[in-house]
Amino acid sequence: MNLDRAVRAIRRGGVIAIPTDTVYGLACDPANTAAVSRIYAIKRRPDRLELTLLAASIADVEDDVDLTPAARTLAAAYWPGALSIVCALRGHRWAIPRDGTTLSVRVPNQPIALQLLRRTGPLATTSANRHGDPVENTAAGVAAALGAEIDTVIDGGPSAGLASTIIDCTTTTPRVLRDGPISATALLSLLGGFPASTTEGQRSQ
Repeated sequence: MNLDRAVRAIRRGGVIAIPTDTVYGLACDPANTAAVSRIYAIKRRPDRLELTLLAASIADVEDDVDLTPAARTLAAAYWPGALSIVCALRGHRWAIPRDGTTLSVRVPNQPIALQLLRRTGPLATTSANRHGDPVENTAAGVAAALGAEIDTVIDGGPSAGLASTIIDCTTTTPRVLRDGPISATALLSLLGGFPASTTEGQRSQ
């Protein structure tokens, strides 16, 4: 593990692979349009699918998104952890989202990732695999699949191998967009039992 090398790569517009508590992810400076575009190219990701913003704490995303009471309740219960929360944008200081007006945000429960995020600030991320391929849960797997196209891989040991649960908190009734480690039942019970629909998720990591 070499966090100094990873920080330098991010600051010069590179794309790196990082461990999280869910799966390994590709990461870059979210303010760098060229770096964001490079993630899409490496992953072969369709343009319509937005990236997620990983941060070290809820305070790091409060200027970027509208954290509704439901979103704050979920963040207090499950961050750091395997829950991505879709929120309405408050500003446009990042190169993500590229077209939409909402942003998926998460604080991961992974010590190395948190160390990195505290040094770099929030990072634009998506799972470290080609679009449509299985997710990678080891640094070796990422290196074999994408190593020639990324600047460095931080080895944080095996990840859980299951992508985060995604919930959309931009609507009156929160909607679970992707099932994951945290069940829809648990989320909705915490929010008071609101009904919710589950749809196919469009984000990774």
